[in-house]
Amino acid sequence: MSLAWIFLLLAGFFEICFTIALKYSQGFTRIIPSIITFVFVVLSFFSVSQSMKTIPIGTAYAVWAGIGAAGTVSCGILFFGDSYHIIRLISIFLIITGIIGLKLVHCD
Repeated sequence: MSLAWIFLLLAGFFEICFTIALKYSQGFTRIIPSIITFVFVVLSFFSVSQSMKTIPIGTAYAVWAGIGAAGTVSCGILFFGDSYHIIRLISIFLIITGIIGLKLVHCD
């Protein structure tokens, strides 16, 4: 796996982190979670920008958003009591399948 793909995976992970921190910030009314949100936003954007040096913009954005979406929904189900209807689980699976497909067709 190339460095660009590692940056892209990190960017997706940081997106999940900033979304969770955003929830804890309660609309930016709590200072520490708000600062943590900002830090993870910067890390996420930096990482995705580094990945775009070699990964096409469409692929990078789709993978970044997909990791963030699937990861955030999964965390919501696992840690925040969000519903886990079968359609939600299938949708997460489809997002992950799409991410894998984009990786498989991308030539480094």
